[in-house]
Amino acid sequence: MTRASEPSRRTVLAAAVAAATVAGAAGPAAAASSATAASSAARSTKAAPSLVDNRAWTSYPDWRSGTAHGVRAVSGRRPGVVIATPAGRVDYTDPHTGRTATWEYATWTAPAHRLAVPATEVIASWNADTPAGTWIQVELKGTYSDGTDTPWYVMGRWAAGDQDIRRTSVDGQSDGKSNVWTDTFAIADAASGLRLVSYHLRLTLYRKPGTQRTPTVWRLGAMGSDIPDRFTVPASTPGLARELTVPRYSQEIHKGQYPEYDNGGEAWCSPTSSQMIVEYWGRKLTPEQLSWVDPSYADPQVCHAARFTYDYQYEGCGNWPFNAAYAATFEDLQGVVTRLSSLTDLETLIAAGIPAITSQSFLKEELTGAGYGTSGHLMTVIGFTPEGDVIANDPASPGDEAVRRVYRRREWENIWLRTKRYDANGKVRSGSGGVCYIYWPTNPAPNQHRALRSLGLV
Repeated sequence: MTRASEPSRRTVLAAAVAAATVAGAAGPAAAASSATAASSAARSTKAAPSLVDNRAWTSYPDWRSGTAHGVRAVSGRRPGVVIATPAGRVDYTDPHTGRTATWEYATWTAPAHRLAVPATEVIASWNADTPAGTWIQVELKGTYSDGTDTPWYVMGRWAAGDQDIRRTSVDGQSDGKSNVWTDTFAIADAASGLRLVSYHLRLTLYRKPGTQRTPTVWRLGAMGSDIPDRFTVPASTPGLARELTVPRYSQEIHKGQYPEYDNGGEAWCSPTSSQMIVEYWGRKLTPEQLSWVDPSYADPQVCHAARFTYDYQYEGCGNWPFNAAYAATFEDLQGVVTRLSSLTDLETLIAAGIPAITSQSFLKEELTGAGYGTSGHLMTVIGFTPEGDVIANDPASPGDEAVRRVYRRREWENIWLRTKRYDANGKVRSGSGGVCYIYWPTNPAPNQHRALRSLGLV
């Protein structure tokens, strides 16, 4: 959960768009399971025709289609881009350590992607390997519906480790028409009708001079959306009864542990949820990787996930793309941040054996059985009861044995899919609008590939 004493970044975002309304939009469009895939050349599909656009560069032809300065595309089992001959050198002063170092760099810029959904928000995702002495930066530059362009916005400076640079978002980015709130590009005044109609993504790969080490980026993409303002969403019809066997981890047993990472476990819902799904797919941390954790602590892998998802600018472990990137550091896993349209979409994933991590905000009385309220919290959806209620691994539980919860379907879908809510003081705050993290193997089973394609993710 986010810290109760501080306003959520989603609250800040809500304040920026609080006046926005979309005429005639009472709820989400048809479930994404009926969305049609676009051409293989475009590789862009819509999880819901009027709401979400997902685009990712993952294949060798994708990487060959970009503009390269000092990088080259690599083929094979997992295509990507690496540094070939650096384009130059640059000094970078880490704002979180004060250290200045010189880095060789190379860049790759994706072709312009025209959004099928002119967007009020865009969230980038990436999957990469960054050996010691390397790191990457992801940027976005877009074109507005009025024909003008955004500046290049930094969407993240990232490394899997934390010894060379401190992974970080960048605050204070705005051109008066849009802003970047931690990990989310957002139109400043959605009510004006201004939208982002296309964008480029740019990668910069860095390494220490004189080495042959290089980052490898396997996936780069973004989710653009135009979710209507809504305090409620229509009720969905239950369509699946299935429960996946997913490890159960409590964030609460880590209270007070490693307070340098967002005051310890009480705020670790995001990495705790990420670790559950990483291990669901059979990936494990080694004793060597966990050797830094106090051996008296239970579930040391949760401490590890918190450290290696921590955003030093946001001062928390809840940066959405950083969590997806963390999951992809495990062998043959990939991760994305997207939005889904309904619980039917989640049923599509669960039916294929794919759990999902969802983001929601609610008052204590809005989610029966939770026993708490939150301005932002991540849970892992692992199934549905025969009645259609949601089975979730809720890390905000007193111990691992209490993590499995059953929440009422109608309450759950509303707190997850809405974009507006009232806090305990009656003030309008934001909701995630269906944000979730989805992690899956690089080579999913055929039924899993079909489910992911139906939701616009492959």
